[in-house]
Amino acid sequence: MSLKNFFKIVSLTILIGMAAPVKSIAADITPVSENAADTRLLNTITNRVAEIQSMDKTNLSTAEKRELKKELKEMKHQADGLGKGVYLSVGAIIIIILLLILIL
Repeated sequence: MSLKNFFKIVSLTILIGMAAPVKSIAADITPVSENAADTRLLNTITNRVAEIQSMDKTNLSTAEKRELKKELKEMKHQADGLGKGVYLSVGAIIIIILLLILIL
Protein backbone atom coordinates (compact mmCIF):
# COMPACT_ATOMS: atom_id res chain seq x y z
CA MET A 1 0.00 0.00 0.00
CA SER A 2 1.44 3.33 -1.01
CA LEU A 3 1.69 6.32 1.26
CA LYS A 4 -0.82 8.21 -0.90
CA ASN A 5 -3.50 5.52 -0.42
CA PHE A 6 -2.72 5.40 3.29
CA PHE A 7 -3.41 9.14 3.65
CA LYS A 8 -6.63 8.79 1.66
CA ILE A 9 -7.86 6.03 3.97
CA VAL A 10 -6.89 7.96 7.10
CA SER A 11 -8.57 11.16 5.92
CA LEU A 12 -11.72 9.25 4.95
CA THR A 13 -11.79 7.56 8.36
CA ILE A 14 -11.45 10.92 10.12
CA LEU A 15 -14.18 12.44 7.95
CA ILE A 16 -16.60 9.60 8.71
CA GLY A 17 -15.75 9.74 12.41
CA MET A 18 -16.48 13.45 12.57
CA ALA A 19 -19.70 13.25 10.56
CA ALA A 20 -21.65 12.01 13.59
CA PRO A 21 -23.13 14.78 15.79
CA VAL A 22 -20.87 15.67 18.69
CA LYS A 23 -22.35 16.88 21.96
CA SER A 24 -20.46 19.57 23.81
CA ILE A 25 -19.22 18.78 27.30
CA ALA A 26 -20.09 22.34 28.37
CA ALA A 27 -23.77 21.58 27.83
CA ASP A 28 -23.65 19.01 30.65
CA ILE A 29 -22.49 21.60 33.18
CA THR A 30 -25.75 23.31 34.13
CA PRO A 31 -27.13 24.49 37.47
CA VAL A 32 -29.10 21.97 39.51
CA SER A 33 -32.29 24.05 39.39
CA GLU A 34 -32.36 23.94 35.58
CA ASN A 35 -31.88 20.18 35.58
CA ALA A 36 -34.72 19.74 38.09
CA ALA A 37 -37.03 21.96 36.06
CA ASP A 38 -36.07 20.15 32.86
CA THR A 39 -36.69 16.80 34.52
CA ARG A 40 -40.14 17.89 35.70
CA LEU A 41 -41.02 19.18 32.23
CA LEU A 42 -39.77 15.97 30.64
CA ASN A 43 -41.85 13.90 33.07
CA THR A 44 -44.92 16.01 32.28
CA ILE A 45 -44.38 15.53 28.55
CA THR A 46 -43.86 11.78 29.01
CA ASN A 47 -47.03 11.43 31.06
CA ARG A 48 -49.08 13.40 28.51
CA VAL A 49 -47.75 11.30 25.62
CA ALA A 50 -48.62 8.12 27.50
CA GLU A 51 -52.10 9.52 28.16
CA ILE A 52 -52.58 10.33 24.46
CA GLN A 53 -51.37 6.88 23.43
CA SER A 54 -53.83 5.18 25.77
CA MET A 55 -56.78 7.22 24.45
CA ASP A 56 -59.44 5.68 22.23
CA LYS A 57 -59.02 7.78 19.10
CA THR A 58 -61.73 6.07 17.06
CA ASN A 59 -64.45 8.34 18.49
CA LEU A 60 -62.55 11.57 17.83
CA SER A 61 -63.33 13.89 14.94
CA THR A 62 -60.66 14.80 12.40
CA ALA A 63 -60.24 18.25 13.97
CA GLU A 64 -59.62 16.70 17.39
CA LYS A 65 -57.13 14.24 15.90
CA ARG A 66 -55.36 17.11 14.18
CA GLU A 67 -55.14 19.00 17.49
CA LEU A 68 -53.65 15.95 19.21
CA LYS A 69 -51.11 15.58 16.44
CA LYS A 70 -50.20 19.27 16.71
CA GLU A 71 -49.85 18.96 20.49
CA LEU A 72 -47.56 15.94 20.10
CA LYS A 73 -45.36 17.82 17.62
CA GLU A 74 -45.05 20.77 20.01
CA MET A 75 -44.13 18.46 22.87
CA LYS A 76 -41.52 16.76 20.67
CA HIS A 77 -39.93 20.13 19.88
CA GLN A 78 -39.88 20.99 23.60
CA ALA A 79 -38.30 17.65 24.50
CA ASP A 80 -35.69 18.03 21.75
CA GLY A 81 -34.77 21.45 23.11
CA LEU A 82 -34.00 20.02 26.53
CA GLY A 83 -30.84 18.35 25.21
CA LYS A 84 -29.10 21.74 24.83
CA GLY A 85 -26.19 20.13 23.01
CA VAL A 86 -23.89 21.81 20.55
CA TYR A 87 -23.79 19.97 17.24
CA LEU A 88 -21.50 20.37 14.26
CA SER A 89 -23.08 20.20 10.85
CA VAL A 90 -21.53 18.30 7.97
CA GLY A 91 -20.77 21.58 6.21
CA ALA A 92 -18.89 22.90 9.23
CA ILE A 93 -16.87 19.70 9.46
CA ILE A 94 -15.95 19.93 5.77
CA ILE A 95 -14.82 23.55 6.21
CA ILE A 96 -12.72 22.59 9.24
CA ILE A 97 -11.10 19.74 7.31
CA LEU A 98 -10.37 22.03 4.34
CA LEU A 99 -8.78 24.58 6.66
CA LEU A 100 -6.64 21.88 8.24
CA ILE A 101 -5.54 20.68 4.82
CA LEU A 102 -4.59 24.23 3.80
CA ILE A 103 -2.68 24.83 7.03
CA LEU A 104 -0.78 21.55 6.87
